[in-house]
Amino acid sequence: MNVHIYELHNGDRLLKDIYNGTGLHILAAGTEINQSNIEKLLLHRIEYVDIIRIDNSDGEETTSLMSPSSGQAEIFIGAMANMQQMFDQASVSGFIQNDLVEEQVDPLLEHIQKEKDMVSLLLKVNSPDDYTYRHSLKVSMIAYHLSIWSGESEEYARFAAKAGLLHDIGKSKINPDLLAKPGSLTPEEHAAIQKHTIYGYEMIRSSLQDEILALVALQHHERLDGSGYPYQRKEDQIHPLPRIISIADEYSSMTSERTYRAKKDLLAVLKELHKLSFGKLDPRLTYVFIEHMIPNFIGKKARLSDGREGVIVMTNPTSYFRPLIQVEGNFINLDHLPQLEITHIMQE
Repeated sequence: MNVHIYELHNGDRLLKDIYNGTGLHILAAGTEINQSNIEKLLLHRIEYVDIIRIDNSDGEETTSLMSPSSGQAEIFIGAMANMQQMFDQASVSGFIQNDLVEEQVDPLLEHIQKEKDMVSLLLKVNSPDDYTYRHSLKVSMIAYHLSIWSGESEEYARFAAKAGLLHDIGKSKINPDLLAKPGSLTPEEHAAIQKHTIYGYEMIRSSLQDEILALVALQHHERLDGSGYPYQRKEDQIHPLPRIISIADEYSSMTSERTYRAKKDLLAVLKELHKLSFGKLDPRLTYVFIEHMIPNFIGKKARLSDGREGVIVMTNPTSYFRPLIQVEGNFINLDHLPQLEITHIMQE
């Protein structure tokens, strides 16, 4: 049975192995289809697959895993496919095609301008698969919003989004096995990965002839106290735009799920960013980011450290990270209960 991926249902199994246009094996015959598998198919631009559909003996209808109306997923997955193409091209030729970058920025920004809730957006994009591409998309989205929140123009924010997409392009020159290595890195491996900033700077300068975009790639790991890399720049030696990207990069990285490391919670990471604002990240921009992110948690379902689950109903103006939560009809003010913590913000 040959069907379009939009018509795939729970319980469907692949009849044949799936390969992409370059011959890369994507999914094995017999694989039971789930949402993650559909994302892989979309990412590799595969529209039709041969499946085995088991008739449901109890007469209940099976549910479709995706529909053409789920445009949000398509936008992100399409953007990831373009990111992969851009990274592959950069890896082979050291060249970045500006048209490919611009093709990603417009639909992505059109979507995130409609979806004002950054917490919901970040929850939807998070996955351990295709980390580098997802991370670049998240950094782009955060950079756009942080630019607007800090008073910059729409034009500047769009440029920041483009910078976010390109900030890690230098990783295309790093061994993928090293980037995905579980556990600790040796000093030599750390040094090798840190070179992605220099590779990115060189590629962007030569391909796009844009010094500011190149500086973002070079400086997004620099820190105000000089503890960053690659050149231990300090304070005014760091361009304003890399300061925005640094915050976006830190937040995305710490909240991202990896195959070898559990993600940190979205709210807990804001507390960590607050600590980093004392000497490492730009304090004004970090405060603006936290101030605008906190209200996005209202209405989100949260799990507490004692296992109970509830809904965040109000933020605390004197203690951002300890809101008021409703649990089974009761209101819990975390500011009055230091023994309790929010351990997880759940996707809707």
